[in-house]
Amino acid sequence: MRTRLIVAVVLAGLALVWLASATLYTVSEGQQALVVRLGAPIAVLAKPGLKVKAPLIDSVFTYDTRLLLLLPPTEQVILGDQKRLEAQPYARYRIVDPLRFYQALRTDEQARAQLSQIVSSSMRRELGRVSLAQLLTPERTTILNNVRDEVAAKSQPLGVEIDEVRFHRADLPFETSQAIYDRMKSERQREAKELRAQGFEWAQQIQSKADRERTAVLSDAQRDATILRGKGDAEASRLLSDAFARDETFYKFYRSVQSYKRSLADSNATLLLTPTSAFLQLLTSGPQPPAPAPK
Repeated sequence: MRTRLIVAVVLAGLALVWLASATLYTVSEGQQALVVRLGAPIAVLAKPGLKVKAPLIDSVFTYDTRLLLLLPPTEQVILGDQKRLEAQPYARYRIVDPLRFYQALRTDEQARAQLSQIVSSSMRRELGRVSLAQLLTPERTTILNNVRDEVAAKSQPLGVEIDEVRFHRADLPFETSQAIYDRMKSERQREAKELRAQGFEWAQQIQSKADRERTAVLSDAQRDATILRGKGDAEASRLLSDAFARDETFYKFYRSVQSYKRSLADSNATLLLTPTSAFLQLLTSGPQPPAPAPK
């Protein structure tokens, strides 16, 4: 009897636990709940707290009220100028109408798949109208805003509000990138050759100008040197002429000594002279004074 009582108490406790779990549920902060009774939606609960439902016949679907991130896979898009672009967009959305969301999509997984298709088709359609150059200008923001507006319009019947659509990444395919790199490389090489040629031309011009200036400076210097040398020779001749005019005998003696010095300086020969030689008389007696003028 006692065993049966214990079993009954345990079964009653389990029944109460099951009844509580089947009847009570909670709505957390940042969530909203949709109550469905036998497949028909009956209530939308947005306030957080502990809620009650009918067991067995009521089902509760909770959806997040915060911004959710949608990251579709990367895909190749053909632009308006026939260039290819590997683009991966991302979108931020919010579930604003749980009833419409449940009727159209039911689950978050289905919603992500449907929204990914909408974003992909809108992105392809909009990028097919523009060129790659436009995506590299401030016009890119306008293009993405057009994609966002189109996605928002198509998502409204699903109970979803689109906050933004942007590019997570947008790169050229490897083949296109390599071709652009090769073209840029050849363009830079061509510019380098032009700059080298221009620099060589400038160097030739500078060298030619420097040579002309050097020739002019040397010519002027040689002219000035010739003029100064001529002036010096003229001054030397004048001084010699004055010296000759002052003392003709001494001047002749000095010139004779200078001549003997130059002629015998680098000679090792022995010179034999007679005592009456004019050279010896010049060295021993010096220059003879001039004879007095007759009265």
